[in-house]
Amino acid sequence: MAGVIVDCAIYRKGVRTEGPADFSDALDEARASGDAFLWIGLYEPTESEFALVTSEFGLHPLAVEDALHAHQRPKLEEYDDSVFMVLKTLHYIDETSSVETGELMIFIGDSFIVTVRHGAANPLTGVRKRLEKKQTVLQHGPGAVMYAVCDAVVDTYVTVASELETDLQELESRVFSEHRDNDAERIYLLKREVLEFRRAAQPLTDPIRRLSATEVTYIPAETRPFFRDVGDGLAKVNEQVDSFDRLLSDVLSANLAQVGVRQNEDMRKISAWAAIAAVPTMIAGIYGMNFDHMPELHQWWGYPTALIVMLIACVSIHRLFSRNGWL
Repeated sequence: MAGVIVDCAIYRKGVRTEGPADFSDALDEARASGDAFLWIGLYEPTESEFALVTSEFGLHPLAVEDALHAHQRPKLEEYDDSVFMVLKTLHYIDETSSVETGELMIFIGDSFIVTVRHGAANPLTGVRKRLEKKQTVLQHGPGAVMYAVCDAVVDTYVTVASELETDLQELESRVFSEHRDNDAERIYLLKREVLEFRRAAQPLTDPIRRLSATEVTYIPAETRPFFRDVGDGLAKVNEQVDSFDRLLSDVLSANLAQVGVRQNEDMRKISAWAAIAAVPTMIAGIYGMNFDHMPELHQWWGYPTALIVMLIACVSIHRLFSRNGWL
């Protein structure tokens, strides 16, 4: 198990204490004291690696299956001996302007909390150290840890939302600029990132509401104000995501309309130039028929006059199309 355990510690009255190296003994010690709990963090454990944790902590098999295979929606489930929560984690990648997702599972039970992380997106960096400095919060037990984890996840949502807003503003400015490129692909890619964001943030609303407003096993009532604060931040993020989606739809419609206008302009220009070219072509075609009875063919000024007529006709038609905005 050493390969997947990120950290393991006993907390007594909000203070980290040294305990047995084996987490099974550490859990027994935490339960025996009555005022302590064990916090163990795991990263992408396999089924065999997680089997010992399952047996020692008495985790429900359905929750264990979700924790091992990931790809779950954010949710909160209560079992006889534990509470299970799933959160989606997000990470913004500057190089590709994309959003990377991961998953975070939390098990809470009698005197323990287990966090299982999947994916590179890691909002838990520094959470344990920051929480260890807040003894008044940490002394509320595993519920305080769950609050800190949820708060860290929502904080990353705020950061990612800010980055997406910057990308959206740049894209909006580009679409309404004078450039002639079709930005439909870029708009679609950004819309897909926003959709990924929505799948992570919106389903989390109900679990946070339950934690902040109703009685949940192993979650003390004293922590509900903390979860209400998380809920306020989550609500703001969801409002931003909804506005991003609406704005992207408007930008896409505007981009498609501009593409249609440009195509019409191109067709008008092609038609105008074709009309200009038709005049000298017609005159030259008539002269190419070589009618002997055409008097100007026998005069020295015949062909120069024909050329001048062609030029005057082309210039006149060009000025007419330019005045009408076709050229």
